[in-house]
Formats: sequence, structure tokens, C-alpha cells
Amino acid sequence: MDLLTLLQVLDATVRLATPLLLACLAGLFSERAGIFDIGLEGKMLGGAFLSAAIAAVTGSVWLGLGAGIVAALLLSAIHGLASITFRGNQLISGVAINFFAQGLTVVIAQSWFGQGGRTPQLGDGSRFAGLTLPGAEALRDVPILGPIYYELISGHTILVYIAFLIVPLTWWVLYRTRYGLRLRAVGENPAAVDTAGVSVRGLRYSAIVICGVLTGIAGAQLATAEPAAGFIKDMTAGRGYIALAALIFAKWRPWYALFACLLFGFLQALELRPDLIQAVIGLRVQGQLLSALPYIMTVVILAGFVGKAIPPRAGGEPYVKER
Repeated sequence: MDLLTLLQVLDATVRLATPLLLACLAGLFSERAGIFDIGLEGKMLGGAFLSAAIAAVTGSVWLGLGAGIVAALLLSAIHGLASITFRGNQLISGVAINFFAQGLTVVIAQSWFGQGGRTPQLGDGSRFAGLTLPGAEALRDVPILGPIYYELISGHTILVYIAFLIVPLTWWVLYRTRYGLRLRAVGENPAAVDTAGVSVRGLRYSAIVICGVLTGIAGAQLATAEPAAGFIKDMTAGRGYIALAALIFAKWRPWYALFACLLFGFLQALELRPDLIQAVIGLRVQGQLLSALPYIMTVVILAGFVGKAIPPRAGGEPYVKER
């Protein structure tokens, strides 16, 4: 395997890991605040649909991105009302959001565009294009470092760079700010936070809002920044659940979440290059098996074969203020 082939696989890994990373960080904020969010899948799907639909109608990818974030925020608000205000079961609320988004996106897409539950394919201006970083062309022919910079680091959409910058930002917010300390505390012992005079409900709603913003961007990445830009039915294809598995694998830590999502992205990238696997191991691997690898890994992680992962102690439990 030559360097160029390896870089192409890693380039696809970064691209495919981006929506997983955004959704994983979204779940990290939510679950650190004590709100389990099975509804990441539905929020991503809602964000993907509305971002593609508005971008197709207006011709502006930035309006599409904003619309995708709004869609995910609305679904987050529903989850917040059900699980925080009305103290409902968080898991059931999340599953309901997934089914709601799965059905509603197809119905609205068919009503608006009449293309079998999909949007028109997005063209220039209504989709995110890759960015050529400064010096990429000039360094292209430099041995080793040039191809790495040109093929792997440069050429991604702005949403990819935003996603990777959010990782250190998340770490800083959670571990270096008063807000992050309170957010982590409310996921472990909300009664202690309440006793200190801090609103448990306010902190949890703020985490829900952050979760909505990040899942909206994740959905927009899928619909407006991929090579075949546009919305199709169920285009998230279980990525919300994979993001949850990556979050458990990362044990609710931002940097670990990055590496976990890159691992899943690498497994998805292998699906695009069965010839590469055959060249490495000398055996032909069925495409169906390659497609199933990320989901097999998800089952392995959720079954606890990668070590014990302890979630926030107050996760999934509605907080009732003591009188």
C-alpha cells in the first residue's frame, strides 16, 4: 500500500468521522448533565433534512445550516420538556423523537419536492465545498509532508474543521470553566448543585441546547457537505446510535471521543476500499461484511467487551426538588 492510497483512506476516515464526532460531543454534553439522549439519531435526521431542503430552495448553504440547527433545537426542546419539565422517561422520549423524525422528514420531503421522500441534489452554492488551506498547492510536491498536508489536512469542508476544533473547546468548557464544573456536578449529584443555589433545570436545558446545535451541524454535514449532497430517506443510517457507542467507548471524555469516532470512521472508510483489504490480507472480503463492521463494533462496545464504562450517576433520573 503506497502513501497516496493510505492518505485517501485516512481522508475518508476524517470525513466520515465528522458527523459521528459532532453527535458524540452532543451526547457528551447532554449525558454529563444527567440527560440520556437516545434521540441523537432523530435530531441528526431532522437537521439533515431541513438543512438540505432550505439550501435547495434558497440556494444558500449557510441558511441551510441555520435551518438544520433550528430543526435539531426544536427536537431537543421536545426532549427537554418531556424529560426535564415533565420528568418523563428519557429513553422513551429519545426513541419517540427518532421515530417522529424518521417519519416526518419523509412526509414533508415528499410534500415539498415530490421525489419519493428526498430533496433535489444540491449544486454549487447550496452545498459546502472543500477548502484549500494556505500553502497546500505549493507544498504538494514536497516528499511525505506535502502529500499529507495536501491530501489529508487540506481540502475538507469548513464543518470538518469546526468539528475538530470543538473537541478542545469541549474539553476546556467541561474541565476549565465554572459552567463545566457545574454541568458535570449536575450529572453526578443534582441535589448538591441545587443546595448550592444553582438551577438544575437551567443547567440541563443549557446542555440540551448545546446538544441540539451540535446535532444540527452533524445533520448538515451529512446533507450539505458530502460528495452526493442532498437528503435521502434515513440517511443517518444509525449514526446516532454509533455516536452513543463511541461515547460509551470514550467513557464520556472529549479527547477519547475523538479517537473513538475516528476508529468508527476508519471502519466506514474501509467499506469504500474493499480492494485495499484484499491487497493487505490476500483475501476477498464481502462488501456486506464491511458495511456491517461499524455496527458489529457498536454491539461489542455496548455489550461491555471494551471495559467497564460508568455513566454519570444521576443520568436518566429526573430531578425532583426537595421541599
